[in-house]
Amino acid sequence: MAGRECHHCKQWIEEGDAHDCWTTTEAALTEDLSEDLRDAWERLRETAVAFGDQRIYASGTAIMFSRASCYLFVRPRRSFLQVCVFLGRGVRAPQVRRVERKSSSKLVNIIHIRHRDEVEPPITDWLQEAYDLPDKLAARRATQSKRRKSMARGRKSRVGER
Repeated sequence: MAGRECHHCKQWIEEGDAHDCWTTTEAALTEDLSEDLRDAWERLRETAVAFGDQRIYASGTAIMFSRASCYLFVRPRRSFLQVCVFLGRGVRAPQVRRVERKSSSKLVNIIHIRHRDEVEPPITDWLQEAYDLPDKLAARRATQSKRRKSMARGRKSRVGER
């Protein structure tokens, strides 16, 4: 029997068979949630959907929310929802378990949600801020680019004066 064992799921795959153990669905990731967690998940999803156009998809063990890039993902756990919100800053609040730098412009703020009533401000405000972050970063880059161009023009004119 020719084949191999998947290093992710440890399933035996026959030679020539297609295998993608990372393919999953929202339903599969949320099917075992308790009633409280399912209510919290539904409220969290409804809140994010209300922000506007985006892509929501399951990937591995998380449900991703993205525009141009991922701004939020949720990992359903047995006793809580681990909500990872990408912001341009670290949030210091009792709801935030920890903050990790993910790039020069983004930090992930990790929140644990156990009940539907927790999906309210300030958490919903942070979700909105994360959704809006790509627009703010693009505007900042455009401003910086204009500033660099005007500085370069100023240097060229001064060089020509000598």
